[in-house]
Amino acid sequence: MTGRIVVFGATGYTGELTARALVAAGATPVLAGRNGERLRRLADSLGGLQTAVADVGEPMTVRDLVEAGDVLVSTVGPFARWGEPAVSAAIDAGASYIDSTGEPPFIRDVFERYGPRAKKAGVGLVTAFGYDWVPGNVAGALALREAGASAVRVDLGYFNTGTGSMSGGTRASLAGVMGEPGFVFRDGELHTERGAARVRSFRVGSTLSPAASVGSSEHFTLPRLAPNLREVNTYLGWFGPLTRPLQVVSAGSSVLTSIPGVRAGLGALAAKVVKGSTGGPDAASRARGGALIIAAAYDGAGIELAQVTMSGVNGYDFTAGILAWGAQQAATRGLDGTGALGPVEAFGLDEIVEGCRVAGLERQA
Repeated sequence: MTGRIVVFGATGYTGELTARALVAAGATPVLAGRNGERLRRLADSLGGLQTAVADVGEPMTVRDLVEAGDVLVSTVGPFARWGEPAVSAAIDAGASYIDSTGEPPFIRDVFERYGPRAKKAGVGLVTAFGYDWVPGNVAGALALREAGASAVRVDLGYFNTGTGSMSGGTRASLAGVMGEPGFVFRDGELHTERGAARVRSFRVGSTLSPAASVGSSEHFTLPRLAPNLREVNTYLGWFGPLTRPLQVVSAGSSVLTSIPGVRAGLGALAAKVVKGSTGGPDAASRARGGALIIAAAYDGAGIELAQVTMSGVNGYDFTAGILAWGAQQAATRGLDGTGALGPVEAFGLDEIVEGCRVAGLERQA
């Protein structure tokens, strides 16, 4: 039996894009959020969908959104502040869970804190199921499959192409994790590491483009797919010439936030300065942007064994498209496992490659 798809945060920027992508694909999701009037207007514009009012400030209203067999798609960020009610609701209800976060602290919480609870409850959780960090999972898994058992390290680089702007929700998420510790998979183990601790360059076209290290879901998921893997490095190339200055600022923030009370103060300041979703680039602006993801697998001597590059639409349209695809897959056939799952674990490698194609990213020849 096909379960319902509930989009929580449907009137936010990512939530609305996802709802529209689902309707375009033939689905009839339930639209959920805290503003009933805005929900009704959106529902009417999409052909008369069902709506439900829920607020993270009242967790039981979120719990009431879903029941066993449903799929809860959460786009309510920043997730470090507002993500817990939705993931807990899915576990308690026996519903599959998918979210759009890219925030390292929340990703780590899903794998280390909520994952065991979900596994015990027989529920599958798929966190970071958007541009952050599905493409690297897919490109990395393809590179590791082609490299074979000799691969012990994989490096992943995320780059934007063309032009575009950042949504209010993205800015809020970045502000919310300011000064928070990130992580990296090295020597066969997960280690805490500040964001932008390392910088490396990738060849993008005819130029070398710098990118800063960041915690991502790939650090949890790719080692499960390749038992011989000893190191996973994810880098963001969004900052161009500001990459090195970002590294310096990150180091300074790390020192400051080690002082008692400073981290909490920065978090409170971020909450005041950045309120959350305030809209984002329109369709014309998004169309001028694109995405490029590079995955390279290496042996123990540092020799490159395989490289996979994926490219296509901008990150916002990809996120909406892959969330819609994943929700439909989960609703019709379920997830391939329980607990906290990576994209490849949840759907299968060949299947998620097809999902990326549907959402607008494909492997370059």
